[in-house]
Amino acid sequence: MATVNGGRLIDDLQTLREFGSHPPGVVRPAFSDADMAARHWLAERFTAAGLSASIDGVGNVFGRSAQAGPAVLIGSHSDSQPTGGWLDGALGVIYGLEVARALAEDPATAHLAVDVVSWQDEESRFYGCLGSRSFVGQIEDAALAEITDRDGVNLAAARADAGLADVARQQVEPGRHIGFLEAHIEQGPHLDKAGLKIGVVEAIVALRGLLLRFHGQQNHAGTTMMADRRDAAAGLYEMAHRINTAFPAAAGPRSVWTMGRARLTPNAASIVPGFAELELQFRDADEAVLDRFEAIVQELADEMNARGGVTVDVTAARAPIGAVPMDPGFADQIAAAAADHCPAQWQRMPSGAFHDASILATVMPAAMMFIPSIGGVSHDFSEDTALDDIVLGAQVFTDATARILTAA
Repeated sequence: MATVNGGRLIDDLQTLREFGSHPPGVVRPAFSDADMAARHWLAERFTAAGLSASIDGVGNVFGRSAQAGPAVLIGSHSDSQPTGGWLDGALGVIYGLEVARALAEDPATAHLAVDVVSWQDEESRFYGCLGSRSFVGQIEDAALAEITDRDGVNLAAARADAGLADVARQQVEPGRHIGFLEAHIEQGPHLDKAGLKIGVVEAIVALRGLLLRFHGQQNHAGTTMMADRRDAAAGLYEMAHRINTAFPAAAGPRSVWTMGRARLTPNAASIVPGFAELELQFRDADEAVLDRFEAIVQELADEMNARGGVTVDVTAARAPIGAVPMDPGFADQIAAAAADHCPAQWQRMPSGAFHDASILATVMPAAMMFIPSIGGVSHDFSEDTALDDIVLGAQVFTDATARILTAA
């Protein structure tokens, strides 16, 4: 059986951590200097592993096996949140590299073809899952020229600064890949709380977002009596409270909802706000649960509008993302590897977070594996995982990859 080199694996993860280092986390947004330096380093590591390395026109880093295939494509993303953890995405990229090396070093598996990838901009500086969407053909050239980040930086300019303006984008090669595998920290508490080592992902949950706009009357905070106010902020606070009160009765066991962005206008201490905006996001693997959530929000909005005073309108904040099932056959092979290496310490589970695997699943079989996040923390500098769990996960993932390729 191919065996991972734990020291080499951890060394590569720690080296990648130095690009954009902000101890204990990283600041490595897509197309930043730190991000591009990391991508060139990854290309060097891919080459050293015997892979043919390239960086395509949107910054994806590919390492292609010299074996004829059919191949499995393994990877994740190496860009980070603005204040990100050191393992989010990076773990899956270095796992891909280590799987390719471990299989190549064992004579029994050296013939198996493993291609490795680091996708660009999964974390949405310019466009969520930009790299994987480009690879599967979901983004046209014209759209690339129009995309900007929140600071108004144009993607075309960022690509030019990175030396990629005239570089072609790689896309799916018919017949090359039997599927895509992605490993990731869980980014949630379930494995850590249960003392488990491996999560076999069965589906990536559906996600929807609603934008609630509250319309009132802006006025002086000292002279407008409470009974006369049409305070848009008060409407927002009331709605947020009522959502948190009503949703639990309609929720499933893993339903989550977040009101992570609010805006008051004019946002001044001495002015009664005349306008407020609240963005609500909710996720579950069951679309019927999300339907119930939408119905509750609309019912609450109707009640507020019928009462008079502050009014609210509800619109979609984003295109809905449906639940994405992972390939059952691939998942079974990951489960079998987990049962061999950590019996009774693994479980099947959904992913509450969105991943590049959702995009790849539109064109090929895809599967995911999780390892624990300490305290369930992610998207924060303090994100961490025990080193022993990282090495164990890599071994399970390597064994699962060999099983998948051997069965193909």
